[in-house]
Formats: sequence, structure tokens, C-alpha cells
Amino acid sequence: MRVVMFGYQTWGHRTLQALLDSEHDVALVVTHPRSDHAYEKIWSDSVADLAEEHGVPVLIRNRPDDDELFERLKEADPDIIVANNWRTWIPPRIFDLPRHGTLNVHDSLLPKYAGFSPLIWALINGEPEVGVTAHMMNDELDAGDIVRQEAVPVGPTDTTTDLFHKTVDLIAPVTIGALDLIASGQTEFTKQDRSQASFFHKRSTDDIRIDWNWPAADLERLVRAQCEPYPSAFTYHKGKRLEILAAVVSEARYGGTPGRIFYREGDGVVIVAGADARTGRNHGLAITRVRTEDGRELGATEYFTSMGGYLTSRP
Repeated sequence: MRVVMFGYQTWGHRTLQALLDSEHDVALVVTHPRSDHAYEKIWSDSVADLAEEHGVPVLIRNRPDDDELFERLKEADPDIIVANNWRTWIPPRIFDLPRHGTLNVHDSLLPKYAGFSPLIWALINGEPEVGVTAHMMNDELDAGDIVRQEAVPVGPTDTTTDLFHKTVDLIAPVTIGALDLIASGQTEFTKQDRSQASFFHKRSTDDIRIDWNWPAADLERLVRAQCEPYPSAFTYHKGKRLEILAAVVSEARYGGTPGRIFYREGDGVVIVAGADARTGRNHGLAITRVRTEDGRELGATEYFTSMGGYLTSRP
């Protein structure tokens, strides 16, 4: 088929590479301008550079809503548009333009985790698996019929970076497999169960601020979710920001006030956690590695030279 691709960052780059390696013909690529936003500088392989290397025309847009773009799309005469990690709304006159409509590729197991940062949210929430979905685009966010979907398990120590590498490798088989089904003439695909749909927003500073009222297991997943190269989860100690780079759920149970710097356990220092920590039935979060405001990375037992005092959500 003749394809126009909308995409950005490494997800778009992998999608374009899969299309270039396939039997399909890429007629035009539309991508966003480079950005200094913290999350958009992560996994930032250039779609524009890859397209230009292969002689594919490129248009740079923040939003696909101008008449010049629409005319270029009509001239490209695509059988289908393929989109992956396009960050703004695509209007119906564009997604309905090709003969076969628009195939959107999303890094979650739709209908769950539509929207933004699906891998981070899924890991924080303790999902047992993550994956990639190719679905037909309609006028609702990530809501169209599912053409192809593949999943991978979430391991007990996986970070978001681990899950990124697992799922980005699914982009090519999911995308090309979906296109092959469409090219074969198939038109009936799996309806999404909208009662199971969930939508998530972009991550921000407040979303990585540690709340010691959370259970330790949830905080441990937050630390794994907010790992390098993502901004690290953080707390405050004596009024200064302290990033938590690694942590585990404590073996023993610790009672008291959430945020209390309590006890050395193995290679970690246990912080009391959970809104009901006073009961003494909770495990704590055993921090093992931290980064200070001045950029020093230290083992927790080296940083916390004495027990007592509190970690807090704000200075």
C-alpha cells in the first residue's frame, strides 16, 4: 500500500523504519519540530532525519490543521495513514482521507491506558503486562477498532526503560502485521470494550513527588517507573530535594508516622510508608541509592549517617 506516516521520537522512528523495510511505499512523512520538553528529549530518534536519508518528503508541523498540509496529503494519494506518537489531535478530514483510513499505533493494551505515558502509569499501577496496539483511528482518543495487539509480561524488577525496550520491539510486527491484514481486504476488526477504557495525562513534576502515605509496594514501583533516563522520583530531606534512584520493599514491617527515617535493613534504609502505618502492619520502603541536589549519587547507608527525622513531600 501507499502510506503516509505521522510520527515522532523513537516510536515514530521505529514505525518509519518498519515501513521502509516492508513492501509498502512511504510517500510522505509528517513529524513534529524538535522540542526541549524534558520527556520529549527522551527516546528522541529523529523521524525527519530517517525520512530524509531515504529520500522521503518531510513536513514539520505542531498541528496537522492547515490547508497546505491537507493539499500535500491529497497529492500524496495514500491508501492509508500510519500514526505513532503523534502528539496533537488529527482532524477527521485527515484521518478519513485515505482509502483505508488511518492506523494508529499506541504503546498500551487498549482500551486501557489511552492517552499519555502509558508504560509509566502501567508500571506504577502494578499491571502484569504491557504491549502495543494498532487500531483504526476515529474521532475519540485511542478508541477505534483494534487490528492487531501484542503483549509482553512485566517482570518483578522491570523499570520503565526495560518496558520501553520490550515494547518498542513490538512496533514493527504489530504495524506491518496490521497493514498486511488491511491490504488483504479485511475490514472487520475487534471493537474496544469502552467500559474498560482508561485515560492518562502527561507526567509532570507533581507526579514524581513521593507521597509517603502511599504503600511501600506502590512507592517501589514509582521508583522503578521514574528511572533513568526519566526524571527520578523525589522527596525532601532537611528542606533539600533528594532523588530516590533505587529502593525495595522492606522485609520486616515497620510502624509509625509515614516518612520517618527508621532503620537500616541490608543495603537500604527503611522509610515508614502507608497512610495506616501506625498499625505496624505495613512494610516500609528500603531506599538503597539516592542523588543529592548537587548531583552526588550515594548509597543510602552512606547518605543517611543517622536514623531519625523525616522525608517529606515538600521542603
